[in-house]
Amino acid sequence: METFADYILSEDDFIKKMEIVYYLQKRQNDIFFDNSVILKAEIARLFIETMNLDVDKNLVLTACLLYACKKNIMSHDLEKIKRYAIDGAQYLETLGFSKRFCKICTEVNRYLGDENREKESDILELVDNFGGLVLDRPERKGYPIDEAMNLIENRNLKGKNNRYLDKFKEFMYKKEGALA
Repeated sequence: METFADYILSEDDFIKKMEIVYYLQKRQNDIFFDNSVILKAEIARLFIETMNLDVDKNLVLTACLLYACKKNIMSHDLEKIKRYAIDGAQYLETLGFSKRFCKICTEVNRYLGDENREKESDILELVDNFGGLVLDRPERKGYPIDEAMNLIENRNLKGKNNRYLDKFKEFMYKKEGALA
């Protein structure tokens, strides 16, 4: 019997993959899926393709669409904020996703402190940080691309080993005119 994981991972068309998650959200009211998820996944897609990264693009894009599935946008509870990726990974496991896929999703942030990170997790971390900085929030306007990149490098990921940070900076400066 095919699982949800098999179904979405077998879909190669990015738009259809987004539609699958959209309908999952409609069916399950507690699934987080909004325009920020789509933006982050599109940035990941462009990053992988433009920089010719040696990763499983399908896996990364599926993870981008689902890693925040249990995110609560109204939460001010720091513990819930720290747990959304873990809670999401636990949910994704019930849908048939592998332990490795779920590990990639939990490594979007560094709350678990795992030093043996998957390379796909580093991409998720970058697009999550970038998207979170450039998008408007209720409490602030989004940062310009150059400021967001500066914050990622010198605050958010300072002292962290993200294997794609330099490539992401190069990619962003190549694409800045198209994204601004």
